[in-house]
Amino acid sequence: MKAGIRRIALTTDFGAGIYVGQIRARLDALLPGVPVIDLAHDLPPFRADLAAYLLPPMMRDMPRRTLYLCVVDPGVGGARAGLLVRIRDAWFIGPDNGLLAPLARGNAGASIWHIGWRPVAMSASFHGRDWFVPAAARLCRGKDLRLTRIEPGAMVGADWSAELSSILYADGFGNLISGLNGAGRSTRQALIVASRRVPYARTFCEIAPGEPFWYENALGLVEIAVNQGRADHYLGLSPGDPIGPFVHVD
Repeated sequence: MKAGIRRIALTTDFGAGIYVGQIRARLDALLPGVPVIDLAHDLPPFRADLAAYLLPPMMRDMPRRTLYLCVVDPGVGGARAGLLVRIRDAWFIGPDNGLLAPLARGNAGASIWHIGWRPVAMSASFHGRDWFVPAAARLCRGKDLRLTRIEPGAMVGADWSAELSSILYADGFGNLISGLNGAGRSTRQALIVASRRVPYARTFCEIAPGEPFWYENALGLVEIAVNQGRADHYLGLSPGDPIGPFVHVD
């Protein structure tokens, strides 16, 4: 691998269906023998503005020398550009629609380029397979991508807030991951969620079954859960819904 890339991690909103298989088949044809990892395919559909805040903590503890192929791309086929971002020894390819902006902004020394190269033949509606996958293969092989360096401030989403007071993701247990950083939060604060005061707990076993709480999850984000229950059903929330503020508890 010319760029020192040891694996490719797929992060999309494709869900179940035919699209992930086509991505993986194209990668196998272009880069046989390179491990491909399905990191996430259930990001909220069309919501690059939510996925953008989930990507940085997801990548925080991942193996070095990984290329992340990130596709949440409701503007596919339009005028938006394709991006290549390098942060130390990790690489990211995806659309310039805000998806990679918080990631680049939160890492000093990030290098960002527009990808000028495009395949001769490419569908209008599946750039993940037809543009970003071949671009990833060219990067791995050290081939020209006609890159144009840009500053972080030139990215779509460069002016977005550092945190997002909204639900980003609901996992298979119904736990709700927010766009709020967990580090430094007072454990004597409750979080207002769906007009309820939700208290803090360090982990599930500190709360009675059926009761909601917030905690700092393994990604470093504020997460809302119900012990042995589903927070999404209990609170009636889904990705994109607002939460907060925090309030002091006596």
